[in-house]
Formats: sequence, C-alpha cells, structure tokens
Amino acid sequence: MAERLVGRPAPDFTMETALGNGQEFGTASLSDYRGKWLVLFFYPLDFTFVCPTEITALSDAAEVFSGLNTEVLGVSVDSKHSHRAWINTARNDNGLGQLNFPLASDLTKKVASDYGVLIEEEGIALRGLFIISPEGELKYQVVNHNDIGRSVEETLRVLQALQSGGLCPMNWKAGDKNLVAK
Repeated sequence: MAERLVGRPAPDFTMETALGNGQEFGTASLSDYRGKWLVLFFYPLDFTFVCPTEITALSDAAEVFSGLNTEVLGVSVDSKHSHRAWINTARNDNGLGQLNFPLASDLTKKVASDYGVLIEEEGIALRGLFIISPEGELKYQVVNHNDIGRSVEETLRVLQALQSGGLCPMNWKAGDKNLVAK
C-alpha cells in the first residue's frame, strides 16, 4: 500500500528544467516555491498525444494561477533537452510552443517514485497532480490513468477551495460560502 502524502510535508526535490522560453535551462527545488502555492504535475512522456493538451492548457491559464499566488511545474522522466525540443516544436505539430512555466527532468525517476506515481515496469509516471501549500504541505493529490487528461478548471476550483481556508462542500466554487461546523 502506498504511503499517504496528503497532509504531510511534500517530498523534497531538485531537478534540472527546460525553461518555458525554449532557450534556457535551470533547476527547480521545492524550496524555490516557499511562500507560494505550487501545482506540481507529472505526465508520462514528451512528444505524446494527451500530454500537450494538458501542458498547453495549464500554460494558457498561467496568469490565473499567478493571480492566486501559485506557480506551476511540469515533470516527466524525459531529459531537459527533450523538454526543450518539445517546447521549440509548434503546437500545430504536436509540440508545446513557448510555455509560462518550466518542465522538469526526473531522469532518475526518484521524484515520481517519492510522489507515488511511478509505473516501475514502464519507467514512466502516471498523470499525478499535486497542490502544495506555501509552507510545503501537500494539500491535494489526484492520480489518474495516462489515457485521461486532467482539468484546469477543477485544479483551479480545488486550489481556490484550499485557499479559502474553510470547509468546502462538494461542487464548491470561488465566491460560495464555506460550511460552518456546528
């Protein structure tokens, strides 16, 4: 049985990245995001079919995330060079085009393993999405089959619910009242 992550400190990481401009490389560590919310998402491989729909949708929503004091970081087991090549491939050619966040390289597969999304026999990650608080606590995780893309709207809804600081019923949306414990 997998270890529970939600409600605990997020597993630490440091990974090399390809920056969203498609030109530069960098590094990303969990500590870089202290004081901000982080949407950390894993995807199986570069140059696949469902992945660019998710990555570009998250990039297109970057301004909304930024307005919520939130950074986004994508992760796969591909190299930073593969990430850069994919960023430099046009969207209409199954590429990403420039992104508003970096893609991190988990070549050792340690981070995917630490977050419980590694499919060991295939050497790739499941589609795992994690929301980490400004204090480094893992507040939310969703993991689904690699055939199914995730929802930016649902990610934003959950993020806003977490940021509301209260009890949020099913289908809660920003602006709705929180529940009051009696």
